[in-house]
Amino acid sequence: MKSSEELRTLLRSIDHKSYPAYKSLAGEWKYPAFCLCIDHVQGDPFASPSSLHIELPLSCTRLPAAFYEKDCMRIALQDFLTRKLSGQFEQYNFKAKGSGKSGLLSISRCGQKVLERSACQITGDQLILRFHIGFPAFGRTINAGELEKILFDFLPRCVENSLFYQRLDPAEVEQAVFLAEDQHTIREYLQQKGWVAFIANGSVLPRKSGVSQLPMKDSVPFHSPASMKQTISLPHHGDITGMAVPKGVTLIVGGGYHGKSTLLSAIQDGVYDHIAGDGREFVITDASAMKLRAEDGRSIRNVDISLFINDLPNHKDTACFSTEDASGSTSQAAGVVESMEAGSRLFLMDEDTSATNFMVRDAFMQQVIRRDKEPITPFIERVRALYEAADISTVMVAGSSGAFFYIADHILLMDCYQAVDITERVKALCAEQPASYTEIPDFFLPDFQRVLPEYRRKQSNRSEGRGGRSTGRGAEPGGRPRHEHMKIRASGVEEISLDKEVVNVRYIEQLADSEQTTALAYLLRYCLEQAMDGKRTVQEVAEHVMEVLRRDGWKPFTSSYIPCGLAVPRTQELYACLNRFRG
Repeated sequence: MKSSEELRTLLRSIDHKSYPAYKSLAGEWKYPAFCLCIDHVQGDPFASPSSLHIELPLSCTRLPAAFYEKDCMRIALQDFLTRKLSGQFEQYNFKAKGSGKSGLLSISRCGQKVLERSACQITGDQLILRFHIGFPAFGRTINAGELEKILFDFLPRCVENSLFYQRLDPAEVEQAVFLAEDQHTIREYLQQKGWVAFIANGSVLPRKSGVSQLPMKDSVPFHSPASMKQTISLPHHGDITGMAVPKGVTLIVGGGYHGKSTLLSAIQDGVYDHIAGDGREFVITDASAMKLRAEDGRSIRNVDISLFINDLPNHKDTACFSTEDASGSTSQAAGVVESMEAGSRLFLMDEDTSATNFMVRDAFMQQVIRRDKEPITPFIERVRALYEAADISTVMVAGSSGAFFYIADHILLMDCYQAVDITERVKALCAEQPASYTEIPDFFLPDFQRVLPEYRRKQSNRSEGRGGRSTGRGAEPGGRPRHEHMKIRASGVEEISLDKEVVNVRYIEQLADSEQTTALAYLLRYCLEQAMDGKRTVQEVAEHVMEVLRRDGWKPFTSSYIPCGLAVPRTQELYACLNRFRG
């Protein structure tokens, strides 16, 4: 490994040369306090900035080992350090001058949720930080003096001020890691007590706006109904009281604009931990929870939706159902079964985003349209069996049909943003007005032995000679050229593309960050190139990929280096991506 002074000498030697000469800087360089690795150099000052990372021994940072001995605390500490380095970069961003992206210093922008990111990793006895720098230039001519300023002045200062414990506020570090341990403790309570969610008293659930995840000022804090109030003891916060949502079927009702969807949204985001000051730090949900909705136009492949849909007029097999253009009801039916396949133990639904004919059929409609003429068994007729036979709970927002009252275990009324337990009162009314009897088809659990065919990628021009013949470089089975990865791209949290195949992820509502979407593109590519062989089931493919990620980190999924800008998604989101890939 060469020294930082050798890097300085090399940098000065290429001053005022054409921009591609910057590529000679790639490699590892030893600084007094850390090792700097220049992984990828941008092609010109207007291209995506260069990728770098630093490595330093954890012993040098003097961060207490107790702060990263548990996974939950390690992830929180990584998140904290990423935010600190980001704050330092802000002070020096574009202080070095030049054209295009010259002088840019950037790392992952962390939101309100705590995610495990490639930007910062504690592995073994090392701390690794990945980031981007825009190498400065005048036009397309190297400006070595400005890059020297970044690499030998700005960067060492940022590292020292954000990664070394003696330069940090110990109380801030403790708050981040201790909060993570408290949140983990609540998740353990959920499993032990048979709860699916916990919302602490005093939580601030509304967000500042539709485009901001910051808490809304002067909003009504949440308070639990007395009948659902529970107190638990946390290792650092001490005793905390709030609403425990038990397993079963929970209905959220109330007038418009009274907070129904706000409560459900907080519960669906509770699969992630939140930072201090978010207002939802102690809103914790079963980590496998899946928000389900209608998704007209999505593709469905080989899914057994016969639990909900049978006897279609076109005689299409619903035990192995495929379509390129699903209706609202078939898409939601597939979403339920796919989520069962992904291991979800809690379904979250909002009547506003659901297909009405999938959710419920009232008694009058059943008199008009005979049962033998209706292929849909509505969700309302399956939700009890999903809990009793499959141990899958449901939390649902409803407002248009009283039929849901008959199947609910718990009924919450949102009244001026306050939760009121009205279960006993509504059950008494139900007893006075019994529901009409409907014969329901037998419930069964799909076997989840679904296999998707091996993906056969079209040969690229680079692997073919004229007339489509092989050039002799060789190709893998399925027409995939050796050593040539599919090209991937992510567009926010809207969609990802692999080569020319687009996967729409807009309605996977629990994707929290665009970096998760980017990570899903890498994971999906690995699924298609390495894991899907036409023999493994979807469950086996997804479990294998997530195990590789847990065991080996990001390296198996990237080509030459691990980029900054990846965040670990949940297993449920990987399933959802696989299920929406049309190729």
